[in-house]
Amino acid sequence: MQVPRYWREQNERYNLVGSSCANCGFTMFPRRTLCPKCRHHSVGKLEDCAFSGRGAVETWTVVHQAPDSHALEAPYVLAIVKLDEGPRVTTQIVDIDPSTIEVGMPVAACFRKLGESGGAGVIHYGYKFGPVRD
Repeated sequence: MQVPRYWREQNERYNLVGSSCANCGFTMFPRRTLCPKCRHHSVGKLEDCAFSGRGAVETWTVVHQAPDSHALEAPYVLAIVKLDEGPRVTTQIVDIDPSTIEVGMPVAACFRKLGESGGAGVIHYGYKFGPVRD
């Protein structure tokens, strides 16, 4: 399988797909093979679950000393976002002045460049979150 195709088919990266347990109803991200809530009772009962990509900021921090791979982005915001469906994701918040972020602020997933790798400069894309604009 070609590398770009492999990454395109990663539902967690591009489509915010997780798992839902048909046994207890617990939703999780990323996908898992065993429900952390009901454990062995979930075997064979996990289904793919596509999330809306909407949620709210639960906590956040501003990164001022970024690793070399993200040095040009500093300062940037990392946050834990609770999706409307329940799971929490660690993500970067974009398109906002860091001083205006608040706990409980509504955000939505957006498709962005995550970085490049290798001598050929293969570009990796995925989700980040930004403020919901009316």
